[in-house]
Amino acid sequence: MKNTRFAWVALFALAWSCGPKTVEETVTETIVEEVPVAENSLTEEEKADGWMLLFDGTNTDGWRAFNGDSFPSEGWTVEDGALKALGKGGDIGGDIVFGATEFEQFEMEWTWKIAPGGNSGVLYHVVEDPKYKAPYETGPEYQMIDQLGFPDPLEKWQSIGADYAMTEPNYEGVVKPAGEWNTSKIIFSEEGSSYYLNGQKTVEFVPYSEAWTAARNSGKWNDFPDYAIAKTGLISLQDHGAETWFKNIKIRKL
Repeated sequence: MKNTRFAWVALFALAWSCGPKTVEETVTETIVEEVPVAENSLTEEEKADGWMLLFDGTNTDGWRAFNGDSFPSEGWTVEDGALKALGKGGDIGGDIVFGATEFEQFEMEWTWKIAPGGNSGVLYHVVEDPKYKAPYETGPEYQMIDQLGFPDPLEKWQSIGADYAMTEPNYEGVVKPAGEWNTSKIIFSEEGSSYYLNGQKTVEFVPYSEAWTAARNSGKWNDFPDYAIAKTGLISLQDHGAETWFKNIKIRKL
């Protein structure tokens, strides 16, 4: 009798598990797999929000040398889906610009890594003219650098995630060793701007405010009177003498 009762209980449980389920049960048991976003591409939602892809992972369309007419293939290449600076540049020479569009207020994101001891950056509001020898003479810079292995001591204003020589960054807890990929973001708006590194806000400032103007006139830019004067301009990637890789470069106007 005991074994018969157990058999009936087992059959009832099996029938219940195989029977029709409520909507709630079905939703609960459904496993939704996230579809990974392909690198160097935009989702349909991003396209609808106005994002623009600056590099598709295969060609260099839209990019050219600063103050130049063509892409400097002697100093840059495409490698494994990344736009790579070969490290042949310096204080002057080697930088590239996206020459198709100027940007004023914008949001920009990109992924990057740098060789040990390296120094680089992303600049914006860059103005081209023969009188300017490099993008940094006019354009503010998001500082990219090997924070852990740079051969010389770094001041806070020249550290990773800084608004270079303008606003000191908070990078604690998000610095990665050279050779590892980072994600960065710039939000530039006259109401309030900010930079991000690996998901953390590193700086925030109000462009053209009293505090911003004081930093602009503090002495660092005395030799470059047109620095940060233009309120619109080109995006530039810097080759400052170190191998640097860029991918997933996207931007939208605000």
